[in-house]
Amino acid sequence: MKAVVLAGGYATRLWPITETRPKMFLPVGENTVIDEIFEDFEADDRVDEVFVSTNERFADTFADYLADSPFEKPTLSVEETVEEDEKFGVVGALAQLVERENVDDDLVVVAGDNMISFDLAEFADFFESKGTPTLAAYDVGDRERAKSYGLVELDGDEVVNFQEKPDDPKSTLVSIACYAFPAETLPDLETYLEEGKNPDEPGWFLQWLQNRGAVHAYTFDGAWFDIGTAESYLDAVEYALEGGTLVADDATVENSDLGDVVHVMSGATVTDSTIERSVVFPDATITDSKIRNSVLDEGVTLENVDLTGALIGSYTSITEGDGF
Repeated sequence: MKAVVLAGGYATRLWPITETRPKMFLPVGENTVIDEIFEDFEADDRVDEVFVSTNERFADTFADYLADSPFEKPTLSVEETVEEDEKFGVVGALAQLVERENVDDDLVVVAGDNMISFDLAEFADFFESKGTPTLAAYDVGDRERAKSYGLVELDGDEVVNFQEKPDDPKSTLVSIACYAFPAETLPDLETYLEEGKNPDEPGWFLQWLQNRGAVHAYTFDGAWFDIGTAESYLDAVEYALEGGTLVADDATVENSDLGDVVHVMSGATVTDSTIERSVVFPDATITDSKIRNSVLDEGVTLENVDLTGALIGSYTSITEGDGF
């Protein structure tokens, strides 16, 4: 069995934090998003190779990351894109990877920005028991939120209908970016694209497959975070920290009040400040400030400012009077 971790996006909604950093490398507690996925695949003996599909802009970043990581299975597979508008779409990128890497085994595919509470080995067990294309499904419990995803209708654990980002959701059970395909269905990727079908949303491809044969859904409770915005990222941090606070051993916090869901990383200094529901990256310096619902990148310097919902890029310096 092979695996693919999709990591080709540019995460523009999280810029400037992700302008030069893949969002999969964002810390969630003591780990990163993508390491959670790598750990599951590393422990599953059925998976003998993990292809990390990324773009040319981040290729060197991923290569360096994997070279220094403890994981043996990941292999970099690079899409020929450097800008958002050059992307092939999820289905297009997956079809190219299958051809580029000559994949002819059963294939598990998961988005590298997915933080999920189940072990991917459990998903693979379910997939093997069914022997059909398989997706993971989660009840988001909110019809407004469901409008942003592909919805599935089930008969038992078999998918009988899809809705892709509907204006009027019939349910709140959504397909998350976690799929598995039997080896014999991989050529269907190219057939689907040759028919001029939507190359971007994988839900359309699963719907196309479901019209030709059985597709099953692995449903789970627990937790799932699709990290695409600052809000969803902070939600994932809250889950990882169990609502608490994490301060690195070599960070300095003096005369300050750290509320719930605060991560202060290595070398950061927080003095005479209040921080709530925020992430402070290494070597940042926060003085006489109030920070809420914000992400402050490496080396940021803030003095006497009041920020809410801010994304501050690396080595930015802001002091009172700068318009904040």
